[in-house]
Amino acid sequence: MRTIGHWIDGRAVNEPGRTGPVHDPARGEQTAQVSLASAAVVDSAVKAAVTAAGTWSQSSLSRRATLLFGLRELLHTHRDDLAAAVSREHGKVHEDALGEVARGLECVEFACGIPQLLKGSHSAEVSRGVDVHTVLRPVGVVAGITPFNFPVMVPLWMMANAIACGNAFVLKPSEKDPSASLLLAELVHQAGFPDGVVNVVQGDAEAVNTLLTHPDIAAVSFVGSTPVARHVYETGTAAGKRVQALGGAKNHMVVLPDADIEAAADAAISAGYGSAGERCMAISVVVAVGPVADPLVDAIAARIPGIVVGPAAEGSSMMGPLISSAHRDRVRSYVERATDDGARVVVDGSAAPAGVDPAGFFLGCSLVDGVRPGMAVYDDEIFGPVLSVVRVDTYAEAVALINANPYGNGVALFTRDGGAARRFGGDVEVGMVGINVPIPVPVAWHSFGGWKASLFGDAPIYGPEGIRFYTRPQVVTTRWPDATPSAINLGFPTNG
Repeated sequence: MRTIGHWIDGRAVNEPGRTGPVHDPARGEQTAQVSLASAAVVDSAVKAAVTAAGTWSQSSLSRRATLLFGLRELLHTHRDDLAAAVSREHGKVHEDALGEVARGLECVEFACGIPQLLKGSHSAEVSRGVDVHTVLRPVGVVAGITPFNFPVMVPLWMMANAIACGNAFVLKPSEKDPSASLLLAELVHQAGFPDGVVNVVQGDAEAVNTLLTHPDIAAVSFVGSTPVARHVYETGTAAGKRVQALGGAKNHMVVLPDADIEAAADAAISAGYGSAGERCMAISVVVAVGPVADPLVDAIAARIPGIVVGPAAEGSSMMGPLISSAHRDRVRSYVERATDDGARVVVDGSAAPAGVDPAGFFLGCSLVDGVRPGMAVYDDEIFGPVLSVVRVDTYAEAVALINANPYGNGVALFTRDGGAARRFGGDVEVGMVGINVPIPVPVAWHSFGGWKASLFGDAPIYGPEGIRFYTRPQVVTTRWPDATPSAINLGFPTNG
């Protein structure tokens, strides 16, 4: 059995000890085992990062930019290899995996502008002969703890800005699909970054908790479920670290009566079932306002038979399997329970579609109407191909429904009414808003982050907020001896 190990100080490391299984979700077969790092292995990776950070933080901005441009070219050249690694272990179809790589690449392109992004500020003559300037300094060694659903994109969200700012980076990817992280580390090495600037430790809770409490880790970035995000935030901040922890989501898509029904139905299908619903920005609830409900439900239901479910290896596949058999069974249980809770299952996709490997972790697409808060299918983050429809009478009821939900990651409004669209962003308590855009993931030069239980901490990921998270400002006040005469003054300093 092939063992997937770690990447520490510029080389592959295999540690004998605990392992976990890695599956091909399309066949339901174990294809490899992944090393689960002990605290000692994590410590060795952090030590390598500490050593590297000491010199990397002093590197010129032009050198950092040059290496980032080289990494960008290598990622572009190997985009199919990265996508293939994602498809093998996550299961998403190749086109979807390529899209993930492209969005990660966009973050590297943003980081290539680091000489401009790290410009500080300067105030001359704040007092007679005194100048003040602010410099953005790296924080040191930072850790990234990333989820299974985007094993290339999310690490690049974190890593690109972290190393551009002069930090060293320790990545703990999901143990469910670990291979892509090693390919990323190899490409960083090929690009010419010094050994130890980027390290990868595979693992589970032991590795995570070691990173959260390690005295040499200055900052932690996390993306995952809300319960784990809360643990990461509370544990990391208690240990004196700055933490950004992105949690779960329950993204709503409001469709007003004046909306284009066909466009809204296409968007609901694309955003609800893409990547088998395993996206934190997936639409899981369609909020149908007034008379739009019946035609909208009919339009969505009519499109579901056209979704081709199958393995990534088949070019016709539009949606792949779920990540594991346990997760597949969990998602299925919500559809099976919905009727008992009082909802109506319009399309039941709880069985594996015909023609797929029965051992694979496949489900079909489900559509559930008449859903209300209090039902499990509404309250829980399902993270699978289950689309719920909640019917309300007015725009105000739709907004109240969204704002009452504990999550605040993403939301969309479909309408032709510019006034309603303009009001919507101010009315909803959600971090990312789309107007006739079902998955409003910001481009890399804006920042990604939700509100409420979707984000712990006050720092969204990537973009300008990422630069601020991975640096700390240092304010330098300067006076030269020949500028002003020296004198003893025990009073409080004033500017004048």
